[in-house]
Amino acid sequence: MHLSELLADIAVTRPLDAAERVRDPVIRGLSYDSRKVKAGDLFFALPGSEVDGHDYLPQAMAHGAAALVVERIPDGIDANRIPIAVVADSRRAMAPIAVRYYGGPAKELTLIGVTGTNGKTSTAYLIESILQQAGNRVGLIGTVEIRYDDVRKRAINTTPESLDLQQTLRAMRNHDIEKVVMEVSSHGLEMGRVAGCSFGVATIGNVTQDHLDFHGTMEAYRGSKERLFDRHLDSDGIAVVNLDDASAPAFLAAAGRSGAKILRVTRDADREAEIRLRSAEVDLDGTRAEVESPVGSLSIKLPLVGDFNLENMLLACGAAIGAGADAKAIVAGIAACPQVPGRVERITATSGSGPTVIVDYAHTPDAVEKLLRTLRPLASGRLITVFGCGGDRDRGKRSLMAEAVARYSDHVIATSDNPRTEDPERILTDVEAGLHRLTRVSPEALGDTPGSTVSLVDRRQAIEIAVEIANPGDMVVIAGKGHEDYQIIGRAKFPFDDCEEAARALARRSAR
Repeated sequence: MHLSELLADIAVTRPLDAAERVRDPVIRGLSYDSRKVKAGDLFFALPGSEVDGHDYLPQAMAHGAAALVVERIPDGIDANRIPIAVVADSRRAMAPIAVRYYGGPAKELTLIGVTGTNGKTSTAYLIESILQQAGNRVGLIGTVEIRYDDVRKRAINTTPESLDLQQTLRAMRNHDIEKVVMEVSSHGLEMGRVAGCSFGVATIGNVTQDHLDFHGTMEAYRGSKERLFDRHLDSDGIAVVNLDDASAPAFLAAAGRSGAKILRVTRDADREAEIRLRSAEVDLDGTRAEVESPVGSLSIKLPLVGDFNLENMLLACGAAIGAGADAKAIVAGIAACPQVPGRVERITATSGSGPTVIVDYAHTPDAVEKLLRTLRPLASGRLITVFGCGGDRDRGKRSLMAEAVARYSDHVIATSDNPRTEDPERILTDVEAGLHRLTRVSPEALGDTPGSTVSLVDRRQAIEIAVEIANPGDMVVIAGKGHEDYQIIGRAKFPFDDCEEAARALARRSAR
């Protein structure tokens, strides 16, 4: 495809001059990473919070880039050597160009979008499992990984950059995938990553405080998520809205603007809704639930632990119904859903008796509140919580997370999450403001002091101490990182996996 074809309908602030138009190279690929540029590629210079693609234009050209899309032409870059399209926003320009280059694959697929602050990954896994039971060929794009057919790729962002997304959707279609379940983040919506994608089904679970470092206000954060419903949902699509969340009216209105049909879900058996929870029993082995739905009454066995997973399950029922699944597929799909990595994941000792250890991704005040409120009555002994807050992110949620942890825990170890470029001690100072109702003690005194807390920068040490002080009837909850297998300190990533660290701590305990 020629450059001129890709730039058609793209607003440019500097049109290509006559010489550049004459050259009009054939574009053989797209890239925004100068290290991956191949001969004939169109390179997009994307400005970022840490690096700026404009600084890497020489490298892209050296690797054979055929043309550039930039927001400015840096000194030293000669437009006589290579065609350069200057646009107001190279990231937003990349989306329609990628759609055109890959032939608009979203039009050939049924997209099911899952948004909300918490629960997106679990909901997406449940929908995927149901649709597979219904006989569909399904792809998944989410926080943990991208998968379809026999392909598995670790995810970088919850919602990929537009170029990666369009490339993935084309690959899925080439593998005869029919339906794609996609986690759609507020960042992805705000930054235009899903441009060119029209969804047949969209779900919203909840909107609670998160990402305010990026969005600024809760209103702006919610507004970003509303775009999935009023800009990207098919007019004949299905909107699945959780009535139990305070933001429900805004999403019902957004769905109404799109003209989509609405399926309302609720845990309140007396509330008017298309999908209602009639009853539920939750324990550490999973959940049994009775659900009323448009496809009949559903007797469900949900293998995922946690009262909050009832919300995810109801949303999944709604999305599956919207995508054409019947009652049999819904019940079978939910029962067959695999453990979601790092979501209320139970870590067991290889030998001997030990405490119950749970690893979870909860990293917002609402998620931590729901997690510990669910697990508290399931712990026969004490509840010991290890958690931290990410650096270079919303500082306002740190004390709120800590307050939620303190409400339900007998002992708390505040530690590092991904400190990034922030001082870990400063992060812990913010966290400690929410732990004021607990008694601060030394690590040695933690297990023997009721209602106590300690702060430790070293996350590995924090996990070791939590498991060491726990009795066989106690529960240790390690919250914040879930499926992540790294820790970001400064600008570097270091291997670190909460599940592996918990397993090692349990093994050391058993060997004592």
